[in-house]
Amino acid sequence: MLQLQNIILTQFRNYVQQSFYFKDRVIGICGKNGSGKTNLLDAIYYLSFSKSYFSRVDSVNVHHGMLGLRLEGRYQLHHNDQHLVFILRENNRKELILNEESYKRFSDHIGKFSCVMIAPDDISIISGSSEERRKLIDTIISQFNKQYLLLLIDYQKLLQQRNSVLKQLGETGLIDESLMQILDLQICQKGNQLHEIRKSFLEEYLQLVAVIYAKIAGDSDHIELFYESQLIHHNMEALFQMNIQKDRLLQRTSSGIHKDDIIFKMQDQVFKNEASQGQRKSLLFALKLAEWQILKQQKGYAPILLLDDVFEKLDEKRMYQLLKWVCTESDGQVFITDTHSQRLKDQLTQATTSFQLIEIE
Repeated sequence: MLQLQNIILTQFRNYVQQSFYFKDRVIGICGKNGSGKTNLLDAIYYLSFSKSYFSRVDSVNVHHGMLGLRLEGRYQLHHNDQHLVFILRENNRKELILNEESYKRFSDHIGKFSCVMIAPDDISIISGSSEERRKLIDTIISQFNKQYLLLLIDYQKLLQQRNSVLKQLGETGLIDESLMQILDLQICQKGNQLHEIRKSFLEEYLQLVAVIYAKIAGDSDHIELFYESQLIHHNMEALFQMNIQKDRLLQRTSSGIHKDDIIFKMQDQVFKNEASQGQRKSLLFALKLAEWQILKQQKGYAPILLLDDVFEKLDEKRMYQLLKWVCTESDGQVFITDTHSQRLKDQLTQATTSFQLIEIE
């Protein structure tokens, strides 16, 4: 079992220095908007991924007017004490230290303290661009498949190089054909491997999402979920050959696994065009809880689940089904934020589970 026992935030967002101790498996965090509830969840996420859930630039998370930040967490994992420290230095250099040993590569840390976040803006997974859905897929698989993570890092670097060569062609009218051949060979090899891993993963994942959706919504609503990829019909080599002129005209790589998507439908229509707010929220929770369940199965312990302001736009029935699932049917540590302490207290009491309530001023 994985359990975060305490966390210390130093110069992180609105916290100058603050310690929190967690005694129960389910922790409710209450406070007004702007009090720091979401920042506390993001600090927990930071320790798992060495980056923020909400911002790409580390420096924006430093307390206003100060330089650098530090996050420190003490965990129990399989009954062993674990001490984890993340530091952002004044020069923006990052350090990650587990049990007094610094990581040489941050990618080695991904998946050691698995964590799943659900936040209001995550609705963009359903309504936003395909990039959001690829990010979801990559985040899940990378936490239990190290080969996938390393292949993905290599693929993205090679894709950038290939696009630079294509852009250079547009600017100068010249192209290094031998370099292009080497890049194509490497990117195709890695792209084909990534596709096979994604395809295998999504067969199980999307079926699980549909099952969990029906539990939360109380109805299947005839939703269908598909993996869409150009590689279903052609391998990377064939795609590159077919699109060579198009790529050179557009000055970018127009085909490959970086174009993959997940398609959501309801009663044969595009889901986001037909679904109510409650149905959208139900699908979002199903996507994230399926992530949680697969990570638990793969890692051998339940990931930490972070639920930020999830009660907005959920009716009583869906709220009850969601809390019943995360608090009683799951056995991992759960952190839930809400602006209304009495509402959260009532809902957690109704879910018949012991919980700790933290009020943030």
